[in-house]
Amino acid sequence: MEITDKVAIVTGAGAGIGAAVARRLAAGGAKVVLADLNADSAAAVAESIGSAAVAVGGDVADEKVIQQLIDRAEEAFGPVDLFVANAGIGGGPGLDSTDAQWSASIEINVLSHVRAARLLVPGWVERGEGYFLSTASAAGLLTQIGSAPYSVTKHAAVGFAEWLSITYGDKGVRVSCLCPMGVDTRLLQKDLIPDNPEAAELAVKAVTTAGPVLSTEEVAESVVAGIDSERFLILPHPEVLKMYRHKGSDYDRWIDGMRRFQAALQA
Repeated sequence: MEITDKVAIVTGAGAGIGAAVARRLAAGGAKVVLADLNADSAAAVAESIGSAAVAVGGDVADEKVIQQLIDRAEEAFGPVDLFVANAGIGGGPGLDSTDAQWSASIEINVLSHVRAARLLVPGWVERGEGYFLSTASAAGLLTQIGSAPYSVTKHAAVGFAEWLSITYGDKGVRVSCLCPMGVDTRLLQKDLIPDNPEAAELAVKAVTTAGPVLSTEEVAESVVAGIDSERFLILPHPEVLKMYRHKGSDYDRWIDGMRRFQAALQA
């Protein structure tokens, strides 16, 4: 898919990967609607981009807000060609995660993707084209030591993207799933497991020990390259594929290795 002259919506675009992807899409000639719970942050990024971007504040787990994004895009630029479901949150630690933490992670990390697809895919099928990009995580292919809600919901995000591609790929709908490891964002710095410093330290150490921490700009370049070649898995950290293959080749051995890795981190 060529991004030039395409209309895109990017959620979680007030900072981090979302902001970098929005800027890179606009630099490539796309028109972009930026969405973020923090309306001021989204507006600031949109202003830095210029006339090719507009901002909308709101909770993208809410289907009404997603519809507002679509309406705003059509009003400003035309029909939506690309939806980047990037907004995401960390979550609780382990079995002590509350129901509220589980619900919040499921809502934003999974159901926001489902609701966006529900609103956009039928129209894309009718047009014969459209592109859905899901930001999951390497945790969705592997796991996330230290956070059960994050690990489980990122697995679910990968699973939904996979289902979407299988179901609608022959009808013109392209799907990619972005699965990076460490990226220099607030999520890695302090927001992966809020209010639980011990679990957060373990989770962050697991990520930063496993591979390099990339800049958001590096990830955005991987995203555009993945869209251009219409790859399902977009892996800014190539080593994730090797880890994923090891996991699939001998699941028990992989789990044993992850237990040893966790013990080493805790020590």
